[in-house]
Amino acid sequence: MLLQLLVVTGIAVWRRNSAAPASAAPSAAEPAVARHPLAWSGTRDFRVIRRDYEDPAHSQCSFYLAPVDGAALPPFKPGQFLTFQLQLADTGAAAQRPITRCYSLSDQPDPAHYRVTIKRVPAPADRPDLPAGVSSNYFHDQVQVGDVLQVRAPSGHFYLDAASPTPVVLVGGGIGITPMMSMLRCCLAGQPGRTVHLYYGLRNSQEQAFKQTLEQLASAHPQMHLQVVYSRPAADDVPGRDYQHAGHVNLALLRQQLPHGPHQFYVCGPAPMMETLVPELLTWGVPPQDVHFEAFGPASVRLPAASAQAASSAPATPVEVRFSQSGRTLPWDGQQANLLDFAERHGVAVDSGCRSGGCGSCETRLRKGTVSYANRPDHDPVPGHCLLCVARPTSDVELEA
Repeated sequence: MLLQLLVVTGIAVWRRNSAAPASAAPSAAEPAVARHPLAWSGTRDFRVIRRDYEDPAHSQCSFYLAPVDGAALPPFKPGQFLTFQLQLADTGAAAQRPITRCYSLSDQPDPAHYRVTIKRVPAPADRPDLPAGVSSNYFHDQVQVGDVLQVRAPSGHFYLDAASPTPVVLVGGGIGITPMMSMLRCCLAGQPGRTVHLYYGLRNSQEQAFKQTLEQLASAHPQMHLQVVYSRPAADDVPGRDYQHAGHVNLALLRQQLPHGPHQFYVCGPAPMMETLVPELLTWGVPPQDVHFEAFGPASVRLPAASAQAASSAPATPVEVRFSQSGRTLPWDGQQANLLDFAERHGVAVDSGCRSGGCGSCETRLRKGTVSYANRPDHDPVPGHCLLCVARPTSDVELEA
């Protein structure tokens, strides 16, 4: 399994990828993650009962959410996410319709509440003319204790294998620490004999989330090995106290630190980390089924096997895309990454949210033809439908849009 975390205008969204070959077309026979009996359909009202900043810079805030109806919550698999339907105020025309965003759960299951940790995303430093993260800034500036949010049940195909005794290596880069916190907590509580290596890469102590919590967990659990890596240590950051290594989390560091033997790797971080570390793990000889990852940023992590599969599933002859509701038939030129981008380029209105296959907002009926996914999406579309944001046509297609 491989996972991808994508940030769209500063919104953290999770998407699953796989180092093992992914199916080229959506299939009704492909199993979905089993739903817990307490899981709900649609959205459910949750009240914010607590919010805590997790880093000195106050850029990462945890929101604790309890169900308004008071009923028990279903457990989730460590690494899964919640999907929020947000009605934003004071955003012009966008206020007329809700937006959908997904955020990873950052703690172990609790029957009384869930927790997500959200990083405020400013406008890009090199493009101050671009907007800051709409949803992340909304949470930080507007969502307060007592507010009620509409939330879908936990979901996602990226999660820790809690049945395996194989030593686990968790690598979190920046805000990628959030699903690692869930995995770490669950592993320490449910598999006290399992060895856990946590590598946390970030710039310096001002950005370090959960610092005291991680240090306490490492002190209390001898099977947990914590390695904090700063790429730009501040003047008052002390080696050995605040961090163990300077630089980046890379294969050289892992090879130097990890003992010989099999490990399961779970990696979450920005695209540059994924684009180097994940392929290097496979080159090192780690079996594909033992490499799990999440990436965030606009770039996708494409491994050789996935690239070859995408090439083999590309249409051999030009294909056409028909939007039945819009009454338009357009030639697919392959210049767009997916059918959602293609539709928007040609002015066809389509609902969308995460733009990474996680939230299901762009799920559209596939009336005719076939599509492919480079990697299996996190959201499981119903049979006869597809997710436009991650789908590419492999034949002439007709979409109900």
